[in-house]
Amino acid sequence: MHVRALYRHPIKSHGREAIKHVHLTQGKTMPWDRAWAVTHEVSKFSTESPAWASYNNFMIGARTPALAGIWAKLDEETQMVTLTHQDLEPLSFNPDNPADSDRFLAWVAPLCPSNRAQPRGIVRVQGRGMTDTTYPSISIMNAASHSAVADALGTSITKERWRGNIWLDDLAEWVELGWIGRDISIGSAVLRVREPIERCQVTNTNPITGLRDTATLDILSSQFGHRNFGVYAEVITTGDIALGDTAKVI
Repeated sequence: MHVRALYRHPIKSHGREAIKHVHLTQGKTMPWDRAWAVTHEVSKFSTESPAWASYNNFMIGARTPALAGIWAKLDEETQMVTLTHQDLEPLSFNPDNPADSDRFLAWVAPLCPSNRAQPRGIVRVQGRGMTDTTYPSISIMNAASHSAVADALGTSITKERWRGNIWLDDLAEWVELGWIGRDISIGSAVLRVREPIERCQVTNTNPITGLRDTATLDILSSQFGHRNFGVYAEVITTGDIALGDTAKVI
C-alpha cells in the first residue's frame, strides 16, 4: 500500500487542503486539521472553558450543503487562512483575530440557508483538532473503495467529498473495514484503527459546486450493506508521512 493523497481541513466543514507531507504526534490529531470550528446561534460550546465538543455545536455540511464547495489554504507561519468558493470572491483572514472573524462571517453568510442556524463565531481548542470523535482521530481512506462507490453510482465522483486525511492505494476495496483494532504503519508513523466512519448527508454533496448531486448514502446501503466509508485511527507512534510512502498493516 502507498500514500496517494493527504488532506487537512483547517476550519471544520469549511474547506479542505491537499498537502504533501505531515508530521504526526502520538495522541494528537493531524496538525491544523479542524483546528478551528464555526459555532452557530444555538451552540453550547463554552468560550470561557474551551474543550472538545460534538459536531452538533458547529456549522457542518450535512445541514448547510453549500459549505462543501469551500476550499482552503493555510499559511502556518502567519496562521492566515484563504478560503475559495466558486460563487464567492476569495477571502484571506486570521481566524483568531476578532475583526477577521467578522469578515469571515459576512463572507460565508450567502452559503447559509436562512431557515437554518446561522454562524456566530470561530473557536479553537489549543492542541486538539475538532474531529467528530471524542478521541483525537485521523481518518484513513481507501482509493479502491472510492472507485467501487463511483462504479456503483455509475458516475465519476471526487474523493474530496469524503473529507479524509490519509488516502491509500494499491489495496483491495473495503479491506480497511477489517482493520478495526489493528495497527498500520504509514511512513514512519504508526496508527491504531479504532472504528469505521459512518457517513452522513454531506457525502451526497459535490465538493466543487456545494450542491447535492448523488445518492451516495443510498448506494452504500443498497449495494454494500452499510453506510461506512473509511476508518478512524489514533496515532500511537510519532512519525512522518509523505506522498508515496509505504503503508503496512502490522
